[in-house]
Amino acid sequence: MKNNGFRNPIILLVALAIFATWSSTPACAEKKTVRIAYEEWSSEIASTNLVKAVIREKLGHRCIIKRLSVTDQYESVSNGSQDAIVGAWLPEQNSYYDKNKGRFVDLGANLEGTRTGLVVPQVSSTWLLAQDGQHTEPYMKIESIQEIKDHYDEFNGKIIGIESDSGMMTIMREKLIAAYDLEDFELIPGTEVSMTAELANAIKKRKWIVVLGWTPHWKFGRWKLKFLDDPKNMWGSEGKIHTLVRKGLKEDMPDVYKFLDNFSWAPEEMEQLLLWNEMGGSPYDNAKRWMRGNPKRVESWLK
Repeated sequence: MKNNGFRNPIILLVALAIFATWSSTPACAEKKTVRIAYEEWSSEIASTNLVKAVIREKLGHRCIIKRLSVTDQYESVSNGSQDAIVGAWLPEQNSYYDKNKGRFVDLGANLEGTRTGLVVPQVSSTWLLAQDGQHTEPYMKIESIQEIKDHYDEFNGKIIGIESDSGMMTIMREKLIAAYDLEDFELIPGTEVSMTAELANAIKKRKWIVVLGWTPHWKFGRWKLKFLDDPKNMWGSEGKIHTLVRKGLKEDMPDVYKFLDNFSWAPEEMEQLLLWNEMGGSPYDNAKRWMRGNPKRVESWLK
């Protein structure tokens, strides 16, 4: 008679162990696809790829990140076509936030201590040391936004901006230009890449330049820069970056929702990842490297 394998006690125990493993797999282990929108700024490239890495490497879900304009980010998380954004800069994006308020869930700040404003170089006119052993004075002697209008020719009548629909550009157009009598200046739209390229070229040639800037950002580690004083407080106090998710995410993906609710880090932690990305390599691979170097921080997001 043909031998039945399950009469062998060892084989039977192995089979029972496999069955027990299958039956104990939690429902949340089912692979789902998480969709996250982001703007192509260095800070959001870093944070979004880090979130993607945690979702894939720790939670086991697929994660697709999609570059969208600020306007489309808020609309997509409000209509449910995207699950989350982790780059809602407040108060700079208050107009978008207020327009869509009630259509998404705000999980609060994932990073505190941001700053935005108008930035100028503090690089000296020569890299050589003066006779007294000190660096020469910065080639741009300007301290406040109020002084910009007195240097129209030096600035070539331009203020270098970023994406037209960004919160900072909205503040410039709707508040700051009129408040500081800068109507004669041309606000140049562009991208973070074009803005930093203009900044790099101006510093190399020792030309006057004023750009829209923010921290955390790698450019403050590369060059000596400073924010111009804002006596009329158009930019407000220090800001925060919030995580926004679509309604229903908590019910559909409770583990993802819990992680995003816990996700927070400090500016200096983000700056480490920003620097790695600026030095080269894949932002996703750099995010995994950051995870390996900060296991306790990652674990705190998953509790």
